Amino acid sequence: MKFNYEDLDVAKLSGRLIKDVYQLTENFPSKENFGLTSQIRRAVVSVLLNIAEGDNRKSKKDYCHFIVISTGSLVELDCALKISVDLEYLKNENYIQLEPVIKELYFKLIGLAKYLRK
Repeated sequence: MKFNYEDLDVAKLSGRLIKDVYQLTENFPSKENFGLTSQIRRAVVSVLLNIAEGDNRKSKKDYCHFIVISTGSLVELDCALKISVDLEYLKNENYIQLEPVIKELYFKLIGLAKYLRK
């Protein structure tokens, strides 16, 4: 079964980001498994889950609400990754590689929310 959200650029970018983030957090200290590692992984997965849930809603207003939540999760992810760099769990170069994807996804989510508000 295939759902509409799977064809969206924001969903495809989110899926790519999930894979990248999971790979990068593999090397985080084991003491962070239930802390920062878990928070980062939940945030990145939340982006895609909210896109999917929103796409299944009956109204554009409801859909937009979930896109706004997805955007919030993306900002949370970005913040947590910056904390990881500060704590030296993540190399700054790795964050710099993710940043363009995060930025592109952020602006696409903002654009989708604007479209849904019309």
